[in-house]
Amino acid sequence: MNLNATLFAQLVVFFILAVFTMKFVWPPLIKSIDERAKKIADGLAAAERGKQALADAGRKAEQELAASRSENQQRLAEAEKRAQQIIEEAKQQAEVERKRILAQAEAEAANEAQRARDQLRDQLATLVVGTVSLTS
Repeated sequence: MNLNATLFAQLVVFFILAVFTMKFVWPPLIKSIDERAKKIADGLAAAERGKQALADAGRKAEQELAASRSENQQRLAEAEKRAQQIIEEAKQQAEVERKRILAQAEAEAANEAQRARDQLRDQLATLVVGTVSLTS
């Protein structure tokens, strides 16, 4: 009979302990576990947001890099185009200057030839006059 009374007493103590545990021990433990689970979930969400932000920043950096490369290529093309324009303008100016110098040289040569003819004519006239005066 003692066994039944002991068993009954152990059952009563077990149920009292179970009620006490469910009323006073489990709520703080569950609250603590829930808070920890929430912190872990928040941490995972923050990590995912960070990962997404990093991916977005990487894409944005690639886009900016591509835009920068495109802009640099465009500026380089414009600079090459401007250089070709400057070269073409210089060639045109050089051609105009060449023609001017050539025309000036031709004019000077023509003037020099005319002066030489005039001097020869004057010398010939002097010789003819001198020859005519000697023969007369």
